[in-house]
Amino acid sequence: MAAKPPKISALNPGKLSPRVWFYSSLLALQYGALPIISKRFTRLEVIVTSLVLTCEVAKVVCSLILMAKDGSLKKLTKEWTLMGSLTTSGLPAAIYALQNSLLQISYRNLDSLAFSMLNQTKIIFTALFTYIILSNRLSIQQIGALFLLIIAAVLLSIGEGSSKGSSSGDPEQILFYGIVPVLVASALSGLASALCQWASQVKKHSPYLMTIEMSIVGSLCLLGSTYKSPDGDAIRRHGFFYGWTPLTLIPVVANALCGILVGLVTSLAGGVRKGFVLVSALLVTAMLQFLFEGKPPSVYCLVALPLVISSISIYQKYPYQVKKKEA
Repeated sequence: MAAKPPKISALNPGKLSPRVWFYSSLLALQYGALPIISKRFTRLEVIVTSLVLTCEVAKVVCSLILMAKDGSLKKLTKEWTLMGSLTTSGLPAAIYALQNSLLQISYRNLDSLAFSMLNQTKIIFTALFTYIILSNRLSIQQIGALFLLIIAAVLLSIGEGSSKGSSSGDPEQILFYGIVPVLVASALSGLASALCQWASQVKKHSPYLMTIEMSIVGSLCLLGSTYKSPDGDAIRRHGFFYGWTPLTLIPVVANALCGILVGLVTSLAGGVRKGFVLVSALLVTAMLQFLFEGKPPSVYCLVALPLVISSISIYQKYPYQVKKKEA
């Protein structure tokens, strides 16, 4: 008998189903390892657009396989409409396409742990856009937790912007090609995450189908941008798979599976609560960086890491409580 598709239910901050814990654990492991995998198996001459487009194709293939397994693929032809697809997935797809390109640039210019920690600022933007779009309020403790996260990001930015706290001797390159892209990507991620949460919880859109739709729309946006972009010129001159090796498929598949897991966790647990999962990802990144690169975290990372962990933990522990009106 086919497995049942994930059921989107009302959020319960104090209790998560075993299915959510399973998806969250996989996401933490994959997300934490992704920066190191990308660095180790992607050559510098690989064209970013070709990498992102191939990853989107891999997401579609994986999602179709999962939909076929749970039986929801048969209902696709009866329930799917173009207008519904554009309404729920069009804008997030375009946003994620730009975000992925920025992340690929940042991977190559930032320390793995520094990248992962700066990427946590997406929680701030997710909380902001979730409040705007879904009217999800924050408690006093949660607001304080987000400020702790901002302080951690500032500390890390100072450390990465100095020659002593970086892995490169060019502070400007680290700032403009490492820190700025990941922060812009975090803002875009917050907006897209809130839109996806709205689609899955309000519009009851399947997370697998949403992944397919966003991948297709995002790929079309990227293909359109290659008409006059530097990456488009590089593809026309050198070919789509210039600089690729068989090992390049490893980060492509890992990124695709990670994208599917992000959609599932966002649908089942909410965009902001997904941040709790990313605490474990930070620890995974730090451990793998030390094991495979032999490079311990910088002083700024060591100072910022407990701030990040504390801020996300406080956010999860003290949710907003609706005040009961007196009779």
